[in-house]
Amino acid sequence: MIWVILMIILVGLDQWTKWFFFVNQSQFSHFEVIKDFFYLTYVENRGAAFGMMQNFRWGFLIITPVVLVFLIIYFIKNRNTLLRSALTFFIAGAVGNFIDRLFRGFVVDFLDFYPFGYDFPVFNAADIFVNIGAALLIIYLIFIYKEPEKEKEEIKEVQEQNGD
Repeated sequence: MIWVILMIILVGLDQWTKWFFFVNQSQFSHFEVIKDFFYLTYVENRGAAFGMMQNFRWGFLIITPVVLVFLIIYFIKNRNTLLRSALTFFIAGAVGNFIDRLFRGFVVDFLDFYPFGYDFPVFNAADIFVNIGAALLIIYLIFIYKEPEKEKEEIKEVQEQNGD
């Protein structure tokens, strides 16, 4: 139950921030927060991460629910806290951007950074959640995940048969 509550809070936070920038978009054409580094810039992203695959809305509206079903099934089947945390952030991020695509036809982005003078693509809270999920998944895979013994035995048998 705590996971569902966390997902709802994350999606709510994402949607609230997007709503705020959507209704106040005229104030955020390039609002300076930290000179030459961080700005609040309202952008209507009709693509995926970094603006790739522009105007692929219907594809995203079909693909996202399919991916979400797999993520939810995997979430239910696994009890590891770190893995569930990663999946919670993935699911919240995907749902947040899906809601935008479904009801607005585009994703509202507003966080605009210029690290070391590079104009990084504008992004939003849902994108941050997906990246947090990815980082947690990497940590899980490197430090916690272990292949099931059955698969290890099968791999060893194949290697022995091949003379490896």
